[in-house]
Amino acid sequence: MVSYPDDNSSSSRSLSSRPARSSSIASSSRTSMSTVRRHHRHARSHAGGGGGGSSHLQNEFPLFFQTGDVEIVLASGKREQKYVLHRLYLSQASGFFEAGMSEEWSRSGLSGQQDASSNASTGSRRSNDGKRWRYELDWGKGAEDIPMLVQKPASDSIFGGNTPKPPPLRPKPPAASNGFFRSMANMTAINLPAQTADEPADETFKTYDNLFRIFYNYPPIMDSVNIANAYIECKTLLQLADMYDAIDIVGPRIDHHLLRFQGRLWKQIAKYPPSYLKLGYLARSKVIFQESLIHVVGQWPAGTGQLRGHVPQSVIDLIEDKVDELEETKSRVESKLWRLTLTTSRGERVTPHNSWLDWQMMSLWRQWFAENTTQNATPTSILKAPGPPPPLNTGRVFRKIGSAGSSYLGHDDVKKFLKISSELYSRDNVRRGERRLEELKNLARDAVKLLMRSYLELDLREGGLPYLLCTRMEERDWQLVFGDD
Repeated sequence: MVSYPDDNSSSSRSLSSRPARSSSIASSSRTSMSTVRRHHRHARSHAGGGGGGSSHLQNEFPLFFQTGDVEIVLASGKREQKYVLHRLYLSQASGFFEAGMSEEWSRSGLSGQQDASSNASTGSRRSNDGKRWRYELDWGKGAEDIPMLVQKPASDSIFGGNTPKPPPLRPKPPAASNGFFRSMANMTAINLPAQTADEPADETFKTYDNLFRIFYNYPPIMDSVNIANAYIECKTLLQLADMYDAIDIVGPRIDHHLLRFQGRLWKQIAKYPPSYLKLGYLARSKVIFQESLIHVVGQWPAGTGQLRGHVPQSVIDLIEDKVDELEETKSRVESKLWRLTLTTSRGERVTPHNSWLDWQMMSLWRQWFAENTTQNATPTSILKAPGPPPPLNTGRVFRKIGSAGSSYLGHDDVKKFLKISSELYSRDNVRRGERRLEELKNLARDAVKLLMRSYLELDLREGGLPYLLCTRMEERDWQLVFGDD
């Protein structure tokens, strides 16, 4: 049984109340944000995080006192981390902020039960120009509550005192769309540390800081040495981005950070394929997703418990389709192997009547193949004493067949087999039997070539894997899982 780093079922709470965003924002955000960033590039700073630089003259990340219009405060005990950012950046990167600072939501909050659509029909559209917003991190009342940014009245002091105050509302998410991250509700859970009076949730602060850094096109600050730590950081950041409907912006950054580990990443994926499949799906990383999928399909159903109920049904359907395709390919290959035969010098198929020794070699090969590919094979090997059959491992069996040579049924096996019949055992017959068996092995090697393909990035020279690695994602598969990009 394979173990996985995120097998903790208690951390698999569903995010059924995540904010949503319109599908048009996802397609236009990158272009719009790049335009805005060009205007602010001169003011950039690579300093992230809390309240450094409190001067009212500061106008760089994370405190744009001169041009910012959104104050965000993260507080825990005596610690406070503050950001003064821009509505435009936040709303283009996050559906949560887009909804919470929209004209429609502002009108709805100011007029109580007033219907926003009737205002729109009479041309009563109000501009957000000059407005200011404030968000504070609400830790919730219990350990099960997910920390969430809540909209509060804007602070006069931070913006100069002449700022209209929006209502102290906690934005409610609009109706969910059919976008990629809608299906993640049953997959992700925010594993931000529980808040206590004596122990500030440093990881929570760090994750929010990375989220805002990415919104402003800065690289997130994550472990670049220890891949196990990097996985946890990336997973937590992705889950936070999913909650704030910012996967389109955060996903590529996560993909870039993890791919920098190269060989260490491929080894880690081989150890924990279901975990990285979920992460690759959430980040929309085709490389990580395919690498993980190959392992998952090869070991299926070993990863069922880690994936069912934690990924969308479309991913489960894809896995099962790939498992079925692999089994069909194996069946076709096995059928070819069972039909393999040697021929005599006259081109006739070998039978007990025209070449008894050659037919015995064919029988030896088929007996070996049956015992290694049949789950309930009778444990009566003709080469050894009766005993329980070894665990079925067709990946290793087909790989032995694919390598041919002395990897299986070598010189000693031929000798033992021929000694069963004393009239057959001789030095010449052993040599002839080995030659004929080698011919049969070469035929078998050609028959299994299709199964010997590996689409992994992992370098297999350091050691083979016990399952088949020939699963491959096609274009139609990407469309099924990720939709049309």
